[in-house]
Amino acid sequence: MALFGSPGRLSGLLLRMGQCFSAAASIGFMVSAHGFFNSTAFCYLIASMGIQVLWSFGLACLDFHALRSKTNLHNPVLVSLFVVGDWVTATLSLAAACSSAGVTVLYSRDLGYCKSPQIPCSHFKASILFAFISWFLLAISSLVTFWLLAAV
Repeated sequence: MALFGSPGRLSGLLLRMGQCFSAAASIGFMVSAHGFFNSTAFCYLIASMGIQVLWSFGLACLDFHALRSKTNLHNPVLVSLFVVGDWVTATLSLAAACSSAGVTVLYSRDLGYCKSPQIPCSHFKASILFAFISWFLLAISSLVTFWLLAAV
């Protein structure tokens, strides 16, 4: 079955690359923010996005290999592995993005920390934006692989 974003297709490779680059951008913005380590949620975001980068990069490499060698990745065992990995990383990514967004709202609206030039809230917001983009692309992949598992 040829679904948009399924493993071994060009659309799947592009989704995985988008996930990987968005997660890497999220890490880059957060690490460049001074004092990010003072919040557990921000550290969790970096850890979660690190897992996302590794997972997406690994599957992007697998998709690239399948495209070059014209291999079918719609094996029930492989697809079930993709489903479990996608759902676990999607849950971690969404939790990290939401908790970091909550801390940023607390900093900016409730405590007024963002008025101080020492707190780089724009970096926090950019990092969270890329984390949500990465999660959205991962959610698409998760749904596609779950649908594919039912069809295989």
